[in-house]
Amino acid sequence: MNGLLAVGAVAIMALALLLIPLGIPGLWIMVAVVAAGLAGGQVSLGIFLLLLGLAIAAEVAEWVSVDRLGRRYGGSARTFWGALLGGAIGVVVGTPVPVAGSLIGAFVGTLAGGALATWLETRRVGGSLRAGWGALLGRTVAVGVKVFAGLVILVLGGGAFLL
Repeated sequence: MNGLLAVGAVAIMALALLLIPLGIPGLWIMVAVVAAGLAGGQVSLGIFLLLLGLAIAAEVAEWVSVDRLGRRYGGSARTFWGALLGGAIGVVVGTPVPVAGSLIGAFVGTLAGGALATWLETRRVGGSLRAGWGALLGRTVAVGVKVFAGLVILVLGGGAFLL
């Protein structure tokens, strides 16, 4: 029975990895699965803490990349918050179109939210679009970092379950 549970845990973690680009907390679903493995004695405390630290680092990298690239392209703190809110709204608006709709919506929403928040602050269209573009680049970098972290969590966490 432990083998079946281990395969199920790895399958849940693999599905959670697919949620990361959509802005859904796939990393935290994966960490929760590993925490269940820790509670069940299948994952060591060291592996769990390592993967938890990796997930936290990936989340910090997301915030930093969206903020820094948004600012590099002329944005402000409002650009950052607008991009986060716009990305979340984009996921919801894109949901009726399976998979690709939410993904595209998240990225378009990030651009639109960052640009709108900057425009409300500066009333300059060109600078607002540039700041929104920076936030979109930051979001793209963040998704790459988080998917990479998710792959590491899947391999190490899955390996801990299966070995």
